[in-house]
Amino acid sequence: MIGPTRVDATMSRRRNARAADGPDSMAWQLHREMALLAGWGRAILLQLAHPLVAQGVDAHSGFCVEPRGRSRRLARTLGAMLALTFGTPDEVAAAARRINGVHDRVHGALSTKEGAFPAGLHYSAHDPALLAWVQATLVDSLLLTYELFVAPLGGEERDRYCAESCRIEPLLGIPSGSLPRSAGELRAYMGDMLASGDIEVTDTARRLAQEILYPPTLLIGAPLLALARLPTIGLLPLAIRRGYRLSWGSGHERTLLALAALSRHLLPLLPSALRHWPAARRALARARRLERLP
Repeated sequence: MIGPTRVDATMSRRRNARAADGPDSMAWQLHREMALLAGWGRAILLQLAHPLVAQGVDAHSGFCVEPRGRSRRLARTLGAMLALTFGTPDEVAAAARRINGVHDRVHGALSTKEGAFPAGLHYSAHDPALLAWVQATLVDSLLLTYELFVAPLGGEERDRYCAESCRIEPLLGIPSGSLPRSAGELRAYMGDMLASGDIEVTDTARRLAQEILYPPTLLIGAPLLALARLPTIGLLPLAIRRGYRLSWGSGHERTLLALAALSRHLLPLLPSALRHWPAARRALARARRLERLP
């Protein structure tokens, strides 16, 4: 017979080892896929299309000037997402503290007019409206990328993913109810923001975009970068693509669609070790061990 102390200890281990969501969640299903990296560039360019986000990145991030700054920034951002999805509660809390710590340092005032925002306007990375825009663009981009490169989703699955993504609100100090709870709300939010006048690709954003799209690389890596640019540019809303002055033609479109079809065909044939992030595989193994606990 298992006594109360043993039961309590077992339940405590399960709570402390359980990830933020779980193996049956849509967040696990999407975020485990390495193929979703194809959508990060689109999300970043959408985020930078908000003049205050672009100014914050330009003034407080060294990714354009530091050696390997771009890859380090991507690694930190990706690591945070994986920790928030697949980490234990302690790991989730630690990841949130790191994000909030970075945001603590990102604040200032516009030295010149940026888009619709006047010179002298103060900005902060803790602004709930900016946090909502950044999170919504990421959710929108990952949904789009998953369906294009991995597999189609049903309406209920899209809604579940949006609802699960809202769990980040209290972790980042976003007021409850700020983020879209369904795919329909997400579409409406993105449409309203793009039509609001707040979203405008500035010279600052265009300069940062060039650093993202055309980073220094060895000649051998140029073809891979060219492929990576296809979803980054091709999946942008037309107005944003034009704002960045990025060219896009029928040949680009055909290549992107062929690349996506190849990905959807090949991914089911790959073993998990080649398809899923190590953090996701570790979390799944941990969840299975917990299920076997008495």
